Amino acid sequence: MKAKKTGVIIGLILLLIVAAGGYVGGVYYIDNKCPNFTEDYVLYVYPDTDVEEVLDSLQAGAGAIRVGSLQRSFAKLETGLKMKPGRYEIEPSFTSIYVARMLNFGWQTPGNLTLSGTMRTKGRIAKKISVQMMVDSASVASALDSAEFLASYGFTPENVFALILPDTYQMYWTASVKEIFDRFKKEYDAFWNQDRLDKARKQKLTPMQVSVMASIVSGETLKTFEYPVIAGVYLNRYRKGMKLQADPTIAFCYDYKLDRILKKHLKVESPYNTYKYAGLPPAPINVPPKACIDAVLDPEKHSYIYFCASPDFDGTHRFAVGYNDHLKNARAFQRALTARRKAGK
Repeated sequence: MKAKKTGVIIGLILLLIVAAGGYVGGVYYIDNKCPNFTEDYVLYVYPDTDVEEVLDSLQAGAGAIRVGSLQRSFAKLETGLKMKPGRYEIEPSFTSIYVARMLNFGWQTPGNLTLSGTMRTKGRIAKKISVQMMVDSASVASALDSAEFLASYGFTPENVFALILPDTYQMYWTASVKEIFDRFKKEYDAFWNQDRLDKARKQKLTPMQVSVMASIVSGETLKTFEYPVIAGVYLNRYRKGMKLQADPTIAFCYDYKLDRILKKHLKVESPYNTYKYAGLPPAPINVPPKACIDAVLDPEKHSYIYFCASPDFDGTHRFAVGYNDHLKNARAFQRALTARRKAGK
């Protein structure tokens, strides 16, 4: 009888061991092997983000199937203490343990930093960068105004617009200001390859002068197909020793705050006033698109010296070789503008 009871006890103990082993094995399998999400999700972890916020985000955004599994995995790997800031792409196939390890080791996925559109001020550039990266706009603005910082890249606060090329850059969301500018310089050096340097020399311009000219072209039109034509106009004026008389440079002198450029504004004292001084301004007046730079390097060959806005109000321009023809174009635009205003358009 005693032997029978002993056998029963041993059997129960073995059963409990098997059950416990099964439970442990099951938990291990669930946490380490089972996909635990239903949605693709991008998780952003800031330096002050706590683990509960992360768990809530994974549940709400990634559709975590077993929250308990995530909690166990995070507790086991001390994710609350070890997780690193970053941009993490979560996929449905990921397990709880894998996500915990991602956060602990900072296995980020690079994101896109896209610089496009009109960039005429440093504040605009700083904002574009800060809304896409972890750095704050004040830090970027400070770098754009730092002579010491920019000197390491061969630029100054005055000509830094030339360093920044509109494009989409893949980089880690947590990249520092220095890492971001390192990438700008790398892309700048790659863009100014031997072919473009040779074309600049053919135009008798330095890369910086090309960027300055391109920034004026960029300020004149939003029509990409007009870039080479307008570049040709300004290069014709430049080679003749004429004043460029470019309205965008006047707008720059007034920090782009003018609604309209009037005759009185053309008298502003500034080296950027191309109505007052011949030659190129000291530095770019905006961040020109790559297509504008290439238009200066490969301008349309023509004899145009003048241009003005089209009376069709479609954003294009009319070009002229002689001043009399230019006056005709200008009068046509003014008549159209007057009629448009009378019609209340």
